Order: sequence, then C-alpha cells, then structure tokens
Amino acid sequence: MKIQQVEIFAIHLPLIDPFIISYATYDTMPSIILKVTTDTGIVGYGEAVPDEHVTGETWESTYAVLKNQLAPAIIGDNPMAFEKLHDKLNKIVKDVPAAKAAIDIACFDIAGKALQVPVYQLLGGRYHEKFPITHVLSIGTPEAMAEEAANRVEVGYRSFKMKVGTEVARDVARIKAVRERVGEDIAIRVDVNQGWGNASTTLQGLRALKDLNIDWLEQPVDSEDIDGMVEVKSKSDVSLMIDEGLRGVREMREIIAKRAADKVNIKLMKCGGIYPAMKLAVMAEMAGIECQIGSMVESSVGSAAGFHVAFSKKIMTSVELTGPLKFSKDVGNLYYDVPFICLNEKPGLGVDVDEEILNELCKFSTVVTA
Repeated sequence: MKIQQVEIFAIHLPLIDPFIISYATYDTMPSIILKVTTDTGIVGYGEAVPDEHVTGETWESTYAVLKNQLAPAIIGDNPMAFEKLHDKLNKIVKDVPAAKAAIDIACFDIAGKALQVPVYQLLGGRYHEKFPITHVLSIGTPEAMAEEAANRVEVGYRSFKMKVGTEVARDVARIKAVRERVGEDIAIRVDVNQGWGNASTTLQGLRALKDLNIDWLEQPVDSEDIDGMVEVKSKSDVSLMIDEGLRGVREMREIIAKRAADKVNIKLMKCGGIYPAMKLAVMAEMAGIECQIGSMVESSVGSAAGFHVAFSKKIMTSVELTGPLKFSKDVGNLYYDVPFICLNEKPGLGVDVDEEILNELCKFSTVVTA
C-alpha cells in the first residue's frame, strides 16, 4: 500500500461563542484538513491546528509547508511505516509539528481502516472505557464565568478548566466567583497560558488561591522558563501542569530531570501527531508523571486522534478535547455523551467526514499527486 494523493483543505471552523485565552481571541478556528488516498483506495483524514504562540506555525505557513514540502515527499510512501515516515519529515524541515501531525493522523486513520481496527488497537489496545469531559471557560468577567459554570453543572459537567492569565488579582476574582457559584464538589483546573509570566507572580497568585481547592495550575510562567516551573513546584502544594513548555522529547527530558511538573499536557499539534505523543507518554510513565491529552481546539478529526491516544494509556488521567462541542458546524461526527466521551469501535479514527461541509468551510485547497 502506497500514498497516491494528498488533498489539502484550509478551512475556518465557526465557533458558537468567541474563544478567549490570555494571548488571543478567536471568532473562528483556522484549521488544515488533509485527505490522503492510497493506491488501494483507502482514504485517511488528518488535521493541523497551528498556533504561532505555541507551535511557531501559522495557518498560512502550515498550508504552504504541506503543499510545497511535506505532502510531495510522502507520495509513494507506505502510510503504515510510522517511524520511517517521521524520520523523513524531520529531515525535510525542522519543527512544524502541527503540519506533521496532519500527515501522522491521516496515516493512522489509513492503517486502522486497512487492518479493520480502531486506532487505539494500534497503540496497545483500549485501557479506559470512558473519560469525563471538562468544560473550558474562556476568559470573561467573574460574573459571566460563574454563570456559565453554573449552567454547565445543570447539564452534568463535574469539572471546569478556567482560562485566565491577565492580571493576578482579576484572575483570582474570576476563580473565586466560579468556586462560590458551583460549590466545593466540582473540580476546577486553572490554565494561565503563560500569562503570569514568572515564578514570583505565580506564587503571589497561589497564596490568594490557597483555600479554593484547585485541582491543578497549568503553565503559569513563560514556556521557556522550566526553572520557573521548578521554583513554583517547590514552594507550593498545588499540583502543577506544564503545557506550552512541553513540545517534544528534549523538553520532556528536562522536565523529568528537574521534576518540573506533576503532570504534563501532551498535545498532538505540539509534538507532531499520534506517534510522537505515544513516545512522550511512555517517557512520562517511566518517570511517574501523569499525562493529559489536551486540545488546540481541533475538529472531530484531530480530537478523535487525541482520544485514541488517551484511551490506550493507563498514565492518561484526563482529557480536554472539547473542540467539536464549541463549533456551530464541524467537518466530522465525533460523538459526545455529555459529560463523557465514549469512543466507538469503527476502524481508523472512527469519524465520518462530511465533504460537503468540508468544501463549504474551505477557503482554499490544493491536490498533490505524483
């Protein structure tokens, strides 16, 4: 089996509500969808959701590198030779993990369909039966965030990821408002997206939060400041998660060596796809560090890929792949039984792509063949 054709679709996924984090506001989510066809007629879908603040890639640059470098290079290759495929991509261009993730995910979709098994069977089999879904509260006023949280509790959510990262005092007010509104039995995770800058400011914030029973604090300091994470971890009893500071094997080695986090947030778009994500999960497992599969707000395609990784590993203790729940229109049909996600047993990713919607949301596209 060989890759015969790659179609690249640059799309905008429409959000129900604006998605607001510390460094950006999104009204739509730019995404790249790949459709990879083999000489046996099997079709696999992949996705890239780049972020210049995290992966160093833009929507436009990702489309260009796929069109001009990566997609032409894999024509004629075996889509099931994952190690060889990644080695080839890494030699062609350094970094660009979201672009490589799109190819990786499409190839896993093909492999699962070729073997008639779900992708998680290619990764060691299914370990978890279901995962609870955490609702993400984007930055707003304390009152608005508390109101949204209360409404979500009524439909069954038991955990929230709060986006903060503006000023510490204002962020503390947001967290207090949500805690007071939802009570003590609901889990609250706080994601700063690097917004508190350094260890000193972070510790100031944690002192103000000490009685609010926070599950964990995610990436409070600059992504390059591993030593800042170490300082915060050593001076606080709140669990610390690293996100933007973990991209690949090099950062994972440093995190493990310095014990810089209690938990790591692995994202396929940061590390290059399913295959590299599994390597990071094994490294974390060997070091006794819990893992989460996180989201760059992907469609059903990228979200399903992340879920297959999460469901296959015991060390995965949480997931935050809620992109499809945020879109008013999606290219796929990943099913959520809110507040849970339960994967089906269909071959590959288990997601059907609606090509009519894909073409409707497409801004520009190209076809790469031999």
